[in-house]
Amino acid sequence: MIPVKGFSGQKVAVLGLGRSGLATARALRAGGAEAICWDDNPAARETAEGEGFQCLDLRRHGAFDEIATLIVSPGIPHLYPQPNPVVAAALEVGVPVDNDIGLFFRSFAGPEWNNYDTLPRVIAVTGSNGKSTTAALIHHILSEAGREAQLAGNIGRGVLDIDPGGDGSVVVLELSSYQTELARALTPDVAVFTNLSPDHLDRHGGMGGYFAAKRRLFAEGGPDRAVIGIDEAEGAYLAGQLAEGPADDRVIRISVERKLTGPGWQVFARKGFLSEYRKGRQTGSIDLRGIKGLPGAHNHQNACAAYAACRSLGLAPRVIEDALHSYPGLPHRSQIIAEVGGVIFVNDSKATNVDSAVKALSAFKKIRWICGGLEKEGGIDALNGALDQVIKAYVIGREAAGFAMQLKVEAQVCTTMAAAVEQAIADSETGETVLLAPAAASFDQYDNFEQRGDDFAAQVQKRLNI
Repeated sequence: MIPVKGFSGQKVAVLGLGRSGLATARALRAGGAEAICWDDNPAARETAEGEGFQCLDLRRHGAFDEIATLIVSPGIPHLYPQPNPVVAAALEVGVPVDNDIGLFFRSFAGPEWNNYDTLPRVIAVTGSNGKSTTAALIHHILSEAGREAQLAGNIGRGVLDIDPGGDGSVVVLELSSYQTELARALTPDVAVFTNLSPDHLDRHGGMGGYFAAKRRLFAEGGPDRAVIGIDEAEGAYLAGQLAEGPADDRVIRISVERKLTGPGWQVFARKGFLSEYRKGRQTGSIDLRGIKGLPGAHNHQNACAAYAACRSLGLAPRVIEDALHSYPGLPHRSQIIAEVGGVIFVNDSKATNVDSAVKALSAFKKIRWICGGLEKEGGIDALNGALDQVIKAYVIGREAAGFAMQLKVEAQVCTTMAAAVEQAIADSETGETVLLAPAAASFDQYDNFEQRGDDFAAQVQKRLNI
């Protein structure tokens, strides 16, 4: 646990008592503060009260009279589409609003650091797609290299629930736009921007607000090194804002669309080969094509970002290459769950938006595609340019018929995962891939994308008797 500094003897309100909220309350108590908790869910309040926390309705008049600050869980809106009433009440009376990420950055360093030979480092990863894989991959590489490393934030443990930093240790954080937008302190040593595509636009008031939330990690964080994916205009703009000139190697540019040249520091992947260039000279190269845990160009982008981040900490290219080959992949992200009769079954339930689904579709050939769910803003028209390898679509979700009608490929309305898997297996032939890449949210049928992916895996195992 990271005890929260700066609030000893004060009352701090905590809104939302899920994983991060409870961890925040515990860390505040460990730092000498009194956590005043609230969640609209009675069961969540009961859990908090069982741990000795006081739960008071923060919506009542005068609730913030003695409160030093309000800590908000990531899923609770603070601005768009409209502020949560509790957040609005805090802002009305001038109470600052923060989140657990802000508390972490103000509390992580301790007096024991004065005795360390190598100070602990923090690598923070954000972006639209690939940030979970990139963060997990960085953590895997560091661990394989013998470095003490912890994985936290949007993946792994809650950020305040991790252990204090040891001599030479590294904390790898996956940070969503919800987290970077609100955190009052953002000071990573290395910050990574993978890519940008439309997502969570209602929460950020449009694409500009979404990019601004990501940009805060770099503009306000002031990292020693920034790893920036420049295949979108926003990434190229961000890299240009951060660099003092073409040779400024504090910015490491990455790409999977073109060879990068110039006097700076670049990492790019073309035709399955990763290359590193510094000062116009090649300093590293890795063949990514045979790495099963990283299929497709989107995972090669993740590999470039992880490689660059680890190189910025001084790891040798050969050490990174060895670790890439042992990377098992993340559940629900291009995860191969079975290979039977020459048919590969891949779970990419995390492909919850069109852009991530397009990337998943580009990673495999001869695809029987399970898709559908709760459509996100912007529609699914962009999918139709990525269906060259799709033999047939099997559409799930409550509005499967409407989803199927928009696809320019043979599509069968299955509605349920069980029916989709059964039909895809019946149709499949040797050399084909049955791919779950929904291009939609899961909330019409499941609690989250993990539950959807688990159902896919269970249905495959049931019907193949494995």
